[in-house]
Amino acid sequence: MTSPGSRAHCPFDLPASQALHERVRRFIDHQMAGRQSESFDSLAVDIARFQFQCETGVEKLYKAKNIDTGSLTLASQIPAVPTDVFKLRRVACHPAELDTYRFLTSGTTLGARGMHPVRDADTYRRGTRAWASQMLYPDTDRLDWILLAPPFADSPHSSLGFMLDDLCAATQGQATWAVLDGRVDVDAISRALYCANQRQMPIIMAGASFAFVHLLEALQGRNLALGQRGRVMQTGGFKGKSKEVEALALREQIARSLKIPTDAVISEYGMTELGSQAYEGRWRGWLGLEQPHEDFVCPPWMRVTTVHQETLEPLPDGEIGIARIEDLTNVDSAVAVQTADRVRVMGNRFQLLGRTPGATPRGCSIGIDEILSPESLRP
Repeated sequence: MTSPGSRAHCPFDLPASQALHERVRRFIDHQMAGRQSESFDSLAVDIARFQFQCETGVEKLYKAKNIDTGSLTLASQIPAVPTDVFKLRRVACHPAELDTYRFLTSGTTLGARGMHPVRDADTYRRGTRAWASQMLYPDTDRLDWILLAPPFADSPHSSLGFMLDDLCAATQGQATWAVLDGRVDVDAISRALYCANQRQMPIIMAGASFAFVHLLEALQGRNLALGQRGRVMQTGGFKGKSKEVEALALREQIARSLKIPTDAVISEYGMTELGSQAYEGRWRGWLGLEQPHEDFVCPPWMRVTTVHQETLEPLPDGEIGIARIEDLTNVDSAVAVQTADRVRVMGNRFQLLGRTPGATPRGCSIGIDEILSPESLRP
């Protein structure tokens, strides 16, 4: 019996994969420079056809929906892989021995952690760096980082840790990883703030939302000053293992405790199953670079659309449904991913309204059933 990662019937086409990665990186570069070499749809469709040949399970979605890959012309026609599938089977075109990273989810809803194997991390880096420079620090190319997370070397399966580690390298500032032995090190944060102030470096503090909850608890009512150009990036949900916090209240507490405006607290939308991220437009609005707004903004290589939670049929802009995401950086996994996140989409922006209450939406459940076979389940 072959393992879930084997490709006995369909050898991995490394040159084809590499050519697609290079096209995506070129697409990112051209978009950031205000140029366009090819359309999002044509590139997404070519990635989808490549993935169809890889026997990742996505081919079963095509057969179940009676879709011929040769007839695809739009990214919206590509069947989306439900995020829960990443918990149940390997979703990757390449064999396991070519994995550069294996990012794991933190959720255990189905009794397993989802895994997103990554072969070529350069595409991930290219997109992440480009969009962070637009949304997190468009006002500077150098800044110091205070990271409310364990060092990436200590948690090599964390996609958030990978992203933060890479952004630190890209901005050439000093990085302070302020979670050690399971606790927030307030003294290390204070030292980092002092050093940055002495060097007149702007600071960004970044981490999961609940890491900020632990920081506020550790401060015990005290304040820290991030400085005039200080900012915060928070990501993830607001429900922890022992408590749930209200998003607006947490934002206000963070701003008050770090002596920054609330618009300097920027939420990020990302997930282990994706290589791209969206950010709120608060900071750019506060800087006067665009009209202030609180929506998440997608990079040009990522699309979020709204679909009906039972039928998965597309909904018009402005209606509430669940988020379907097309991500060009997912060359070797799933270019279209179906989530259970409730959203309202307006063009390249969206509002995040929380998770779908209760069980996995019916449409996602059907997709999971279509893509899985007994032999594909990860042990």
